[in-house]
Amino acid sequence: MVASAMDGPAETLDLRGLKCPLPALLTEKALRSLAPGARLIVACTDPLAAIDIPHAAATCGATVEATETRDGALVFSLRRRAG
Repeated sequence: MVASAMDGPAETLDLRGLKCPLPALLTEKALRSLAPGARLIVACTDPLAAIDIPHAAATCGATVEATETRDGALVFSLRRRAG
């Protein structure tokens, strides 16, 4: 997917090597600091992140736009809901 100019750059959070519950907690903190509509890219190696990150996103009013495995890490594209 190609981001449009309106999307702007996404914030990134590299949480590789961290274990539960840190990836979820740090993701929640980052999402809460984003402006509505902003994107966050999160990379994690903790296997529980597959469950924890989508839950953290929902808790913070964000949606998971995409999930992929890249270079041994789970990479999530999250977007904070507008308004």
